[in-house]
Amino acid sequence: MTFYVSDLDGTLLNRQGQLSETTRGGLTELLAQGLTFTVASARHVVSIRQLLDGLPLSLPVISSNGAFISDLATGRHELVHGMDAALGEALFALVRRHGHLPFLSVHTPEGDRLYWQGVENQGQQHFVDERVQGGDPRLRACEDLAAQLGGGPLMTLVVVGPHGPLQTLYEDIQAQFGEAVQCHLNEDLYRPDWPWLTVHDRRATKDQAIHILAQRYGLAEREVVVFGDQVNDITMLRAAHRGVAMANAIDEVKAEAKAVIGHHDEDAVLQFLRQDWRRP
Repeated sequence: MTFYVSDLDGTLLNRQGQLSETTRGGLTELLAQGLTFTVASARHVVSIRQLLDGLPLSLPVISSNGAFISDLATGRHELVHGMDAALGEALFALVRRHGHLPFLSVHTPEGDRLYWQGVENQGQQHFVDERVQGGDPRLRACEDLAAQLGGGPLMTLVVVGPHGPLQTLYEDIQAQFGEAVQCHLNEDLYRPDWPWLTVHDRRATKDQAIHILAQRYGLAEREVVVFGDQVNDITMLRAAHRGVAMANAIDEVKAEAKAVIGHHDEDAVLQFLRQDWRRP
């Protein structure tokens, strides 16, 4: 038996960042027949719920790059891996010394919050606009980002900006915090001129979340097959029995994969599942 886990953007979703009707219908059919499947995404469960609305997933989803394991129907978190207070404050201080205004995802007793203080470029404006248009209930404008760190553990810190300054910041974070955090510098698939730097606690990785999910739901003995395309998918491709890269994946992902399939805009994950799940 096999346990399948797919990334979303650039993998299961199409060029418009949506689940195509072909993939939606095909997955619904396979899930009804007993397919063991879930998703692991950098997106928060709020966004995943909007995208996968109506898809009959029985397993929780892995959200925020593994910072959360969450029930899709209710949005309730079954697992929370946030930074301790001292780490979050030190990381934020370093980002501010580099002159950046980050977005802060904080897990508070009242619920998840996504704080922002201002925008400094078109990429950051797009980040805010997309969440306003999507009705993201976490979004909160504030006058003092630092003050929000006391409300609960910092789950994700995001900086959107030009590649050069973000690369410099990435290197500084790696030098100062080493293995205390997971740090990814990714191109935005929908606005490649404005990359994202995302930082999580060291425990917040897709591979670790998949392992925990398999243990909790009696799937530990199954073969694990994962699908991905970006740098934040590499750890789960390395840890899986079979890692599958998309044709549009970056070279580093393809190098880790056991197989390379079609483009994310061609329902390639669904096509693979239809053939692979039924193999002897």
